[in-house]
Amino acid sequence: MNEEILRASETLLRRCRSRGLTVATVESCTGGLLAGALTAIAGSSDVVERGLVTYTNEAKAELASVPAALIAAHGAVSEDVARAMAEGGLANSRADIAVGITGVAGPGGGSPAKPVGLVHIAAARRSGATLHRRFLFAGDRAAVRESSVLAAMALIGRLAG
Repeated sequence: MNEEILRASETLLRRCRSRGLTVATVESCTGGLLAGALTAIAGSSDVVERGLVTYTNEAKAELASVPAALIAAHGAVSEDVARAMAEGGLANSRADIAVGITGVAGPGGGSPAKPVGLVHIAAARRSGATLHRRFLFAGDRAAVRESSVLAAMALIGRLAG
């Protein structure tokens, strides 16, 4: 785990802890890297409520309650699915904030409409807003995944206040 991600994890955990907030992750292209980064920090269990790796469309539907029709209409890598992942993370957990991450990490799998590096991240707060950001990250698979983790932490931090 790189130092930037570990520092960001410590900062986010401290912020959430000070506000009494818990977090759930629903990850696709990051494959649990966000949950792994947060739980690499000792004492994270008072903030990290759960982490779901929903790599397939079926897993998104079964674990995060993302409607299959939504995936069929917009594709797994879309704003709509990222929002549904985050909101499904809240519905299927006791967390105060949930984040959904879906994208094309590469090196294959991209298309002209959804190129490698395209990532949609949404964060939802219970009884509150759902925020979304679209990114087009440069670099190899590891760089896209690491950039996605940092961007997700920033979005969670915005909702944490």
